[in-house]
Amino acid sequence: MNARSSRAPLFALALASAACLRVSEERARRDLEVGRAEAAFGTVEVEQGLSAVRRFEPGVLELWANAPVLHVRLTTPEGDPTTWSVRVRNLMADAEIFVDDGTGPIAADAPLETERRFELTVDSGGATEFEVRPPDADASEPFEFIALADVQDAMDRVGDIFALMNAEAAPRFAMFSGDITERGAADELLRFQDEMRVLRIPIYTTLGNHELGEAEVPYHSIFGRGSQSFVFKGVRFTFLDSASATVDPLVYGWLREWIEAAKTGTHLVFMHVPPREPIGLRNGAFSSRAEAAKLLKILGDGGVDTTFYGHVHSYYAFENAGIPAYISGGGGAIPERFDGIGRHYLVVSVDPESSATSVRVVRVD
Repeated sequence: MNARSSRAPLFALALASAACLRVSEERARRDLEVGRAEAAFGTVEVEQGLSAVRRFEPGVLELWANAPVLHVRLTTPEGDPTTWSVRVRNLMADAEIFVDDGTGPIAADAPLETERRFELTVDSGGATEFEVRPPDADASEPFEFIALADVQDAMDRVGDIFALMNAEAAPRFAMFSGDITERGAADELLRFQDEMRVLRIPIYTTLGNHELGEAEVPYHSIFGRGSQSFVFKGVRFTFLDSASATVDPLVYGWLREWIEAAKTGTHLVFMHVPPREPIGLRNGAFSSRAEAAKLLKILGDGGVDTTFYGHVHSYYAFENAGIPAYISGGGGAIPERFDGIGRHYLVVSVDPESSATSVRVVRVD
């Protein structure tokens, strides 16, 4: 057998293996598990997985919210009614708790502006549902939010950014487009959440490539889904997990559903790695130009109004497929040289009726 023929089977095997490899599939499947827990003493399910279940023990439930509105279903086996201690973290400051008995909001303690603790009586052998929401969640009116990304190894300085965010009067929450930490280790992710205790607003997140540093990515159990979608005040917010410079086929299916749900309204999309970057010199975009074109066509044809990215450690305002696009990677990671940008975040104003957005850059350094 000559050398050429001996290499052919190996080359074919490599191609077959590459065709089967989906680097983000495991994370997409983990998204489906977020917001659920089951044990002998009961089950809990957060609708659409918009919260990580951080603690689930007999009579104790703790959630980390990744959206403004949560619908939670708690089920217990037959036996006496039980009282549960419930803690919900990363909430909007005016969030209220409603139980499905038709009454008004129930009493809850607020040890932090972004946290609620309350007691919940759960009927035995049945389900009790409760909802967490700010009172104006369904009001279709203009509002503001913050967009940022890429803190990474600047955790020790993130307090500067949080102090400026607290000084903003209007933003209701922040949307974080990945690279929260340097290595994605559980202790780093928990450290970031501990730093967030000073904030007056919640931060909703997706993950970036720096969250992939651990063999077992702990992001989902601490923060929640990488790809998800929610609606606030008539605007749909969608996170896509592009941390591996691609989007998994499972996520494309969800994206089409979210686009269909938002076809008559305003739709904003957030991800870490942009499909295409504005000047194309850093290799800071999708691995496949063909996939980048595919995704941008889906977003453009679907009427997405604005896109937000991280990954590139600077600020850019540009267009992709005719869609206004912003890169804001100034959370503290090593900045691009000579661009004069430094640490920053964006304050975004959005009008759900006109779909108009305006962006203001806030410099930290």
